[in-house]
Amino acid sequence: MKSSRNEKSVVSYIRGFPADVASRLKVIRNLIFQHAPEAEESISYGMPAYKLFGKPLVYFAGYTHHIGFYALPSGHKKFQKELSMYKQGKGSVQFPLDERLPLDLIEKVIIFRKEENTTAALGTKKTATISKSAAAKKSKSK
Repeated sequence: MKSSRNEKSVVSYIRGFPADVASRLKVIRNLIFQHAPEAEESISYGMPAYKLFGKPLVYFAGYTHHIGFYALPSGHKKFQKELSMYKQGKGSVQFPLDERLPLDLIEKVIIFRKEENTTAALGTKKTATISKSAAAKKSKSK
């Protein structure tokens, strides 16, 4: 039941699923844009992918018996206890289609990943600014 890996847009990816699965995928997509409206949406690794500040935020995918949610290892490590009731891999979790989506948990993970990406981006910008400032001072002192 997985959508074609050749999809060009998230909308067409979601349309490739039966209505019950598509509605779950839309809910996750809406949560991402609710909490990270500036995220860049694309298809990567054959699934909906979201980047923030050029770095991966989260991914999700539809399958025959579950929704795959990929918040990278850091997102899964942070919510290890809450995710423990679901089948997992390194950086991935499976939400069975015969159970309710844990929307509060998905929301917390998205917010955590956004904060993580934002902090990393700000740290990079601060480091770049400090480096430029130091280089400018050094060239003035010559």
